[in-house]
This record gives sequence, structure tokens and C-alpha cells, in this order.
Amino acid sequence: MEKTFVVTDETGIHARPATVLVSEASKFESNINIEYNGKKANLKSIMGVMALGIMQGAEFKVVTEGSDADEAAAAISNVISAQGIGKEK
Repeated sequence: MEKTFVVTDETGIHARPATVLVSEASKFESNINIEYNGKKANLKSIMGVMALGIMQGAEFKVVTEGSDADEAAAAISNVISAQGIGKEK
């Protein structure tokens, strides 16, 4: 499953929102990747997510694959929205 988002947080996906996303992604068995600017990182890796340097206004994708991919995609989407990190495109 693939969803596209736009970052609304004025500081982008920095340490706090990255930690929240990694924490949520880690609850699932599925492979969950975040893609930005032609690069991909495991959403369960704080260093990988931080290394992407996703800023405000940027568009990024969350791709989930596995047995609980639909649930994972819904949960990640909810966190992105509830935490004010971004909005679904």
C-alpha cells in the first residue's frame, strides 16, 4: 500500500516527529518505507528517517508491504495527521 503526504510541520520531519513515526511503525510486522526525493528509508529506523532531511512543504510517500500493511498504513496516516506532521495528498 502506498500513500503520499505533504509536510505541514514548520520544522519538517525532525527528531520529535521522526521518533513518533518510528515508534508507530515499529508496532507492525510489515515492511514500512518512507520515500523522499528519490531516496528510501526504513520507517522503523530513526537514523534513516532523519537522514532524508524532509522539510516543510515537501512531498513524501509511505509504502507498506506485508501481512498487516493496511493496518500499518492507516496507523501511520493517523499519526501523521494527529501529530500535525503533514496531511495526505
